[in-house]
Amino acid sequence: MPDYELLELILMLAIPRRDVKPLAKQLIERFGGYAGVLSADVESLRNFKGLGETAVAAIKAVQASALVLARTQAHDKPVLSNWRAVESYLQGAMAGLAREQFRLLFLDRQNRLLADEVLSDGTVDHTPVYPREVVRRALGNNATAIILVHNHPSGDVKPSQQDIVMTKELVAACSKLGIQIHDHIIVGKTGQASMRDLGLL
Repeated sequence: MPDYELLELILMLAIPRRDVKPLAKQLIERFGGYAGVLSADVESLRNFKGLGETAVAAIKAVQASALVLARTQAHDKPVLSNWRAVESYLQGAMAGLAREQFRLLFLDRQNRLLADEVLSDGTVDHTPVYPREVVRRALGNNATAIILVHNHPSGDVKPSQQDIVMTKELVAACSKLGIQIHDHIIVGKTGQASMRDLGLL
């Protein structure tokens, strides 16, 4: 089923007795796809001509449901052996954000997900991260390992020099307390980059 038809089904429930196919196609074009529409921020959706509060609520309810499902699947097995489910969850949660967000996945000794927390929200191209706060949260969750995650609203998943420096600082701070950083994932609109796979970690 094409993306616009899935979105059309949602809009039909929220906007009865109206042909919503053109609106669905316009939304797909504006936000870059079905996932982009679901993860768009509420204000952007409210400002889109043709969408009322009921339609916006319906779109965000579907996104919330999808994230609950993806998070549940990501929790089912050790993270490193269930990476596809984790990738899907991160893409759904972060790909459409208009500002940078820094997220931490805390793992136990068996690499099971203990907690998933947003550390900070920033601007369109920067979000502050403080090693002391990362360590504090890791200890608070009894984590022995962490996966760092942040998004690039520009869509380019290539790590910046600032990303590389900050990651090295976090690795140094955490290693002193026996906490391992498995990876730093950068989420873009259509994909992800692993700093470990790139040889930067």
